[in-house]
Amino acid sequence: MKYALTRHWTTVVPPLAAVVLAIAWFTHPSGPAVVILILGLAGAVLAAVQHAEVVAHRVGEPFGSLLLAIAVTVIEVGLIVTLMASGGHDASTLARDTVFAAVMITCNGIFGLSLLVGALRRRVAVFSAEGAGAALATVATLATLSLVLPTFTTTKPGPEFSGSQLTFAAVASLLLYGLFVTVQTVRHRDDFLPVEADVLDDRRDDRPSSRTAVWSLVLMVIALIGVVGLAKMVSPAIERGVAAAGLPRSAVGVVIALLVLLPETIAAVRAARRDRVQVSLNLALGSAMASIGLTIPAIALASIWLDGPLTLGLGATQMVLLALTVVVGVLTVVPGRATLLQGGVHLVLLAGFVFLAVSP
Repeated sequence: MKYALTRHWTTVVPPLAAVVLAIAWFTHPSGPAVVILILGLAGAVLAAVQHAEVVAHRVGEPFGSLLLAIAVTVIEVGLIVTLMASGGHDASTLARDTVFAAVMITCNGIFGLSLLVGALRRRVAVFSAEGAGAALATVATLATLSLVLPTFTTTKPGPEFSGSQLTFAAVASLLLYGLFVTVQTVRHRDDFLPVEADVLDDRRDDRPSSRTAVWSLVLMVIALIGVVGLAKMVSPAIERGVAAAGLPRSAVGVVIALLVLLPETIAAVRAARRDRVQVSLNLALGSAMASIGLTIPAIALASIWLDGPLTLGLGATQMVLLALTVVVGVLTVVPGRATLLQGGVHLVLLAGFVFLAVSP
């Protein structure tokens, strides 16, 4: 009965979001009516990830973390593409800012918060160094290929890829992400399971039924459609709000990433509270990986019909933060155990990123 949908708010929200989207699509609301769209968007995001979690619990780990990461990334890609389509030349850096923000939030915010919660419960958060290390190495490689190299290539002026370079980055991202998924789910699945044997809570009597999982999958798809459509409707309000606050345009990417990753953060914290720190790290690093490995190919494809330049290269400050995140991440995952200190260091890195994003 834990997963009964008939009395759960997430049963109502996805169809309701679809109805709100249909009305907004033809009426183009503005002013106070935008608040309703924002509430619908937030509800659809929460409902989509909630249903993804139900399906994830049915299929088990590490498939569950993978499904959640992909669901969140689909939301992120939809937001980026819709905002870029409506922003024209002014949105040339939106993809870069959003993807980089997602990497910093996942690899420092969700990662650090998971370690902090796990260490508070058992003094030391224990996880698989092999699994976390492999995921972090993949994230670092994807980030360097897609976000660092464009700053130094010379075929096109500015921090941009040429058409062939963008194609290579997109194909390499897909191949590397696919290889990681194969390793995570087939060849080395044990490296991504919770370390503590007593927390492997995959009992069949606690898992949702197949029927419940199928309905959750359907409702998740409806919710994702609502998210993408509503994002298109509220995108002007987000940009106006950032401009009115006197913040740089890069803050739009941070707002998008924070909005999209909030449900994932909640899921990771809940897993850490149940002493499933490895699951939390799977969610954090898996989301960072999917954010790059799936968003860059989608943006490369969308650039065929989108007007204006596509700036992917990071600035000097951003590259320093990325390099520091990778170095600290390696030092954190190598021992396979972490204390409050490691969690606090990652959270301070996130705070530094947010502060510099609003006050460059």
